Amino acid sequence: MKNITGLAMGLLSVGLTASAAAHPPKTHRLEATPATVAYGYYWSDAQPVLRIDSGDIIDVDTLLTNTPSGLAKAGVADDKIQASLKAIVSEVTGERKGPGGHILTGPVYVEGAELGDVLEVKILSIDLPLDYGYNGCSGYLPDNCEAGAVSKIIPLDRRKMTAEFLPGIVIPLKPFYGSIGIAPAQELGRLSSNPPGRHAGNMDNRELVAGSTLYIPVFAKGALFEIGDGHAAQGDGEVDQTAIETSLRGKIQLTVRKDMRLKWPRAETATDYISMGTDPDLAVATKTAIQEMVDFLVSEKKLTKHQAYQLVSIAGNVAITQLVDKPNLGVHVKLPKSIFTGK
Repeated sequence: MKNITGLAMGLLSVGLTASAAAHPPKTHRLEATPATVAYGYYWSDAQPVLRIDSGDIIDVDTLLTNTPSGLAKAGVADDKIQASLKAIVSEVTGERKGPGGHILTGPVYVEGAELGDVLEVKILSIDLPLDYGYNGCSGYLPDNCEAGAVSKIIPLDRRKMTAEFLPGIVIPLKPFYGSIGIAPAQELGRLSSNPPGRHAGNMDNRELVAGSTLYIPVFAKGALFEIGDGHAAQGDGEVDQTAIETSLRGKIQLTVRKDMRLKWPRAETATDYISMGTDPDLAVATKTAIQEMVDFLVSEKKLTKHQAYQLVSIAGNVAITQLVDKPNLGVHVKLPKSIFTGK
């Protein structure tokens, strides 16, 4: 009986491999329209705007977090304000909007995703459809802001991938999505898009550029993936509450991972492993992010907790992700991959 079962499992494995080879990932185009966005929330009861198979790719548009009137007031010409933004702000109103302020494209239902799984989010590419972004002034120390000042419009040089903040001050562009998340636990209801949490969401983690991978614990059937809050560049902390805010277009691959179990989102880039924590108390968020890295090293690198904690102190980098997405503050820990020599 054992041999028959083993043979059957082997044939099933071969069949699954052959099936995957016969059906490469499908790419789904997802534009931002009044019918394809969640304006200001993550919610386990939200109706999906797209259903995809695990491993498929979405070619997705996201819009900056502003309004046509706000951009016009800041000096953006009407013909440079996206028609999709005008339509969404005009048509998505009342109960369809809020409680947060971000225009998120989605939700996307990923077939096979169940409570307790992990959604792997591979950021394959990020492009800049606009030649401008904006930066406001509020955030952590708002007394520094000039009263009544409008948002600063910052031209983007998409060929050089730089932005001139002021004459003689040039910022390298490293676009990323401020908000990448899935539906939170059902008991949390319709959750504002403003604070990040275990569902990821508005993390504002500038490390999540093209080529990086985010892992999010799943709390609802289908995961219900949403994305938005595009940034062309940002510093750790995002202290005045905004980065260089802009619209983005990217290709994102979504894969259900049934071989992983997570309490909090984790990520990796070409150079680093990244753990994360959020909480209204910065000390709690910091402890969470550190412990998550310790737990990663124990489970994946087979270190003892003692060794893992020592290694984080010796080689890890603890950083404040953001200080402005109330009520939750964010912290992440980066650990360079280069220290693992394989010996």
